[in-house]
Amino acid sequence: MPAHSPSNHQKMRPAWLSTIIIFLVSISQLCAGLELDLDDPDSIKAAAGQAAFDMIKYYDGNITGRIPGNLPDPYYWWQCGAMFGSLLDYYYYTGDAQYNDLVTEGLLFQVGPSNDYMTPNQTKTTGNDDQGFWGMSAMSAAEQKFPDPPEDKPQWLALAQAVFNTQALRWDTQYCGGGLRWQVFTFNTGYDYKNTISNGVFFNLAARLARYTGNQTYADWAEKAWDWTTDVGLMSPDFHFFDGAHTTLNCNDTNRQQWTYNAGVYLLGAASMYNFTEGSDKWRNRVDNIFNQTSIFYSPNPPNVMVEVACEPYGTCDTDNFSFKAYLARWMAATTKMAPYMYDRVMEKIRASAAAAALQCSGGASGTLCGIKWSDGAKYDGTTGVGQQMSALEMMQSLLISRVAAPVTEKAGGTSKGDPSAGSAGTFDPTLPQDTIGKRDRIGAGVLTTLVLVSGASSAWWMIS
Repeated sequence: MPAHSPSNHQKMRPAWLSTIIIFLVSISQLCAGLELDLDDPDSIKAAAGQAAFDMIKYYDGNITGRIPGNLPDPYYWWQCGAMFGSLLDYYYYTGDAQYNDLVTEGLLFQVGPSNDYMTPNQTKTTGNDDQGFWGMSAMSAAEQKFPDPPEDKPQWLALAQAVFNTQALRWDTQYCGGGLRWQVFTFNTGYDYKNTISNGVFFNLAARLARYTGNQTYADWAEKAWDWTTDVGLMSPDFHFFDGAHTTLNCNDTNRQQWTYNAGVYLLGAASMYNFTEGSDKWRNRVDNIFNQTSIFYSPNPPNVMVEVACEPYGTCDTDNFSFKAYLARWMAATTKMAPYMYDRVMEKIRASAAAAALQCSGGASGTLCGIKWSDGAKYDGTTGVGQQMSALEMMQSLLISRVAAPVTEKAGGTSKGDPSAGSAGTFDPTLPQDTIGKRDRIGAGVLTTLVLVSGASSAWWMIS
């Protein structure tokens, strides 16, 4: 009998047996995923612990010879700062301190020579949004009373203030009436683009610093950033947030793509201002309307399951996009502490999305790696990565938000030391002409924008005309 021929026993296997085998395999796949009881804190912590464990496997900054605070290719620098934000939340929610030393090491290693997260080895990719994500992680560390660094090291609050101060110096009134550019340095493609996330991060940080310190100057900047976003058209009158616009066209070419993290970053900023103003109607109205318009980011079937509508339905999400749902989840949960009346509305979304996310965590050899298409239920989507892990982790651990204390302030429980002048030396002279990028950079930015617009042409239902 040739080696490749089936045996007589295999030939004679009845059809009903094959059907049963296929059925059992299908059932095993459908039953895969992390076990998650939405009402059991121990179950939630166990599921979050597995997601965090699988996420940190991608990190090599704690290996001898590697750089703390960096993820390997294909991940950009900013996403490591964002990942540390998820691990800060993990400790805040679960009390599990096993990653604390790793987080502290990475957050401090990347501060740069001026202690403002302007790291010289990242100049080719440093955007205001990139720097801002590190600043927001430092802000979270201060708010959540994460263990303070040694006294001879930069402190969490001072780091957040340094990021804010460097960015306030970059506020550009020469084009589009204000706002921050996407990129910090003139030689980077995208320097002529003012994107919503960079300005949203600045707004978010200003609002949270106002609440934490009680300093009205931060609140004034938050108001200014909000007003500019609305005036320039990056937010529609009905509270949809778009991607950005170019200085070369005076911001009259708004890219109308909508991403979860843009809505999220403004939601928590508005909620922080609601809290700072002790419940003003103006900021309550803004919180309500932003949250209402996040409805575009949820599947109708199954209901209330978060979807990255700009790319997920079309299989076009990139390494960055996979992480965006993590931030909306993070900031929705935090909003319930700033504006407690939002709790029931937010948790309806988080509970449904967390249950769906847990079902997607069935990939890899371990059977626990998380996919991103939560609306597919237990049908694993075949993707893995830091962003997928982060998104599932943030959504699941957010179920514990009612069991943790509200973020502290300088006068109420806070221990982190600040420095209002940190970073105020800036990174360039803001009085110099700022629209000085070369022809090659303009072409590159134009090509990038064209590709984005073309890729979205077939998915216009989530874009507002």
